[in-house]
Amino acid sequence: MGFCYKTAAIWQVIGYVFWVLKILIPVVLIILGVVNLAQAVISNDEKAISKTAMSLIKKIAIGMVIFFIPLIVTSIFNLLGLFIDYKDDFKNCLGCVTAPRTNCDTSYQGDVIPMD
Repeated sequence: MGFCYKTAAIWQVIGYVFWVLKILIPVVLIILGVVNLAQAVISNDEKAISKTAMSLIKKIAIGMVIFFIPLIVTSIFNLLGLFIDYKDDFKNCLGCVTAPRTNCDTSYQGDVIPMD
């Protein structure tokens, strides 16, 4: 058992945090952008509306990038995984971070010392 199997529970927690942030940050950015756009529309200021609309488009783009960061990270790690000797151990780390509910092997219980 390698490093990734021994520390799988930690990687799994990190994976859950990433999963929550991947969903939460884009949603918050889009909601804040829509609220700002609604305020600009209510004020009837054409300049403010166009400025806020551009800001909303930027927030949506940032939200999409944040949402797809795990896919980018997975691709990079898969490429790196081609060049290392510990592929199975590495795949467990990657699985715990990118899909903590399904691809994480946390069955390692530590080194068992027999008691006589």
